[in-house]
Formats: sequence, structure tokens, C-alpha cells
Amino acid sequence: MNKIKLVFLREYLSRVKKRSFLLTTFLVPLIIIGFYAAVIMISMDESNEEHKVAVVDKDHLLDEKKMNLSPNITFDFMNEETEASLVKKYLSMGYQSLLLIQKDSGNTGRNKLLIHSPSALSMPVMNSIEKIISNNVRNQVLEAKGIDPSGIDKLTEGLKIENTIDNAQGENKGSAGIAYAVSYACGFLLYMMLIIYGTQVMRGVSEEKTNRISEVIVSSVKPFQLMLGKILGIGAVGLTQFILWIGLIYGLQFLIPLIFPAANQPMSGPGANLSMFGMVLQAISALPLSKILFMFLFYFLFGYLTYASIFAAVGSMVSDDQQEAQQMVFPIIMPIILGFVMMTKAVNEPNSSMAVFGSIFPLTSPVVMMGRMTYDIPYWHIAVSMLALIGTFLFFTWMSGKIFRIGVLMYGKKPSWKEIMKWAFRKG
Repeated sequence: MNKIKLVFLREYLSRVKKRSFLLTTFLVPLIIIGFYAAVIMISMDESNEEHKVAVVDKDHLLDEKKMNLSPNITFDFMNEETEASLVKKYLSMGYQSLLLIQKDSGNTGRNKLLIHSPSALSMPVMNSIEKIISNNVRNQVLEAKGIDPSGIDKLTEGLKIENTIDNAQGENKGSAGIAYAVSYACGFLLYMMLIIYGTQVMRGVSEEKTNRISEVIVSSVKPFQLMLGKILGIGAVGLTQFILWIGLIYGLQFLIPLIFPAANQPMSGPGANLSMFGMVLQAISALPLSKILFMFLFYFLFGYLTYASIFAAVGSMVSDDQQEAQQMVFPIIMPIILGFVMMTKAVNEPNSSMAVFGSIFPLTSPVVMMGRMTYDIPYWHIAVSMLALIGTFLFFTWMSGKIFRIGVLMYGKKPSWKEIMKWAFRKG
């Protein structure tokens, strides 16, 4: 145990003291908060792009008096003109586009709309034009049937579904968007950490083998102790970095209302008395945070230990040939990538058969379960998933330890998969 501790401390301290570790530890939270602030700024920045449209509506399908309701888009009707004449001069007249509206000549019931422009219109402009025309036609149809469109608009104005979450702490206001974001962010973070720290284990073993340092170390430390010490040391680095990230992100998020005062203003709408920032904090507090933190730490720990043991075994079999290392690592990374793909489905459909299978299958469960953890999933799913992952960790650690003790001292010829299996299951 003392020898494992020595290897653990060597791996941990040598990495924590590196400048790259300090830079990534403090820069990543700043980048995340900066991204978060940029999203808020963009969402609060209303479009003010002005667009003038020349309109030819010879059948008078639109109500000209009720078209210019948008402050950014202006419609000028020129029904005395023809398409051929306007196409040549609408740009010189100061218009950005030309809209032609023709009555349906068939039995489809849909009128023909055609818009000319020197280049493709932006999505906001196109959506605004379509919305204005749709509302105009809708209002005319309602008025023809004796229905006041403003009455319908008042009934639907500000209509919004509020999600109340019932838990042990009482009723809390939830947000599907926040739950989705937390699940996706945790799954993506775990996906990245498994690959990054797993490959660090492989590179560390491979470099020591190439430099013949491992030959000196194994003279006083058993190969299995060396492998376990390296895995635990590098895993502790990842855990330390993650805890620091959480603390820094939690502290830095309170700077957002200072940078963007508008984010701290009450939201508009019926019954809205919280700011955007307050609504986000309220939605986060409605989530089962203790459950999320426990599950993240558990799946990071055992997911990392499972994959790191395999990466360590691969590192013991390769030398300085990076192409050879990539070929052997690819089958290991495939389940992690598959887990990430399944996680993107699990955040939308947490109880689908694919999400349930992915969260229980031990090679994908660390990532996929993150996509389901903010939802109310059966406890037996969690129990079976955890037990399967622990069992897989014990099996792969035992098998990788047997491969490692032979592979770390072998040089020259690349072992075949048949030889590797013999190393794993040989007795003694």
C-alpha cells in the first residue's frame, strides 16, 4: 500500500504543479462564464435590421393598412407596377426585396408568394415577413367570420406553462431548458474527461516504457502497484480540477448581473417578478443537486477507473509508435463515443429503450446516465447500473493488471490480440 501511495503522489504532484494544469484550471471556468455571458448578451440584443419591401398584390389579398406593424420591416404596395418593370429597378428605388403575391389559380387553396432579392435573405428577416403575412391573412379570415382577432390575441398573450416540481423540499419552479442544459453539460464533461485523462494514463505508461524508466521502477514496485498508483494519481488530478472548476464557476456566475445589469431586471409578462438571472438560479435550485453531484462523482470515478485500466494496458503494449497507439486506442474510445451519441437522445427521451439500455450497459453508462439523472428515473435502474459498472471495473482492472505486468517490460515486436488474451487469462 505504501508503494502505491508513493506512485500516486508522484503522478499527482508532478501534474498538479505543471503550468498547463494551472492554466486550464483557471481558464476553463472563465471561458465557460464568458460563453454564458455571450449567450445572455445575444439573447437580449434585439434585432434592429431595417428592411424595405416593395409589394405587388394585384388581387388585394393583403390588408395594406395593417401590414406596417413591424418597426424594422416596411411594406410599400405598388400594385400599378408589373413584375417585369419592378425587378429591374426595385434596388435603385431603395428597396432590399420585391414581394409578389398572386391568387391561387388551381384548387390547392394556397396563394403564390414570390420574393426577389439580390442575395439570400437572412433568417430573421424571412421569418418576420412570413409571420406578418400569415397574421394579416389570418386576421382577414377571422374578421370575415365576424371574429375579433384582438380578442383572440388577448387570450393567448403571455400564455406560458409553468413547471412545478414536487420534491422533499416542497414545490419549486422548474425549467425543462435548464434540466436539459445541466444533463447535456454533465454528459459532455464526463465524455471529455474519460477520454482526456484515460489517454493521459496511456501516454504516461508509454513514455516511461519508451524511456526505460519503468524498468527501474518495477525493480522496487510490483507492476500492478505501478499501474494502480498511476491510475489513481491521474484520476485524483481530474477530480481536483473538476472540484476547482465547480467552485470557480459558482463564484464567477454572480458577476454576470454586474456585467449585464439588464439580466437582473424583472422579466416582462403577466406575473413575472424575477430577473432572467433569478429565474435561472430558481430553476437550478429545483433540480436534485445532491443526487446530481453524487451520481456525477460516482460515474466519473468508476467510469474513469474502468477505462483508465484499459488505457494503461494499451500503454504498456505500445512503444513510441503513435500510429500503433491510435490503432489500439480506437476500439476503446468507440464505446465512449457511442455513449455520447446515446446521451444526446437520453436528454430528450430519458425513458426510451435506448436510453435505459445505454445507462445500464457498463461501457456506456457513465455518459448516458448523465443524460437521465435530472429526470425521475426508477431507482432500480440506478442500482443495476452502478453494480454493473463496479463489477466491470473489478474485471477490467484484474485483466489489465495481468496484461500490464507483461507488456510493460516487453519491447520490439508488437503483440497480437491472441497473445494479449493469453497474457490476460494465463494462470500464475
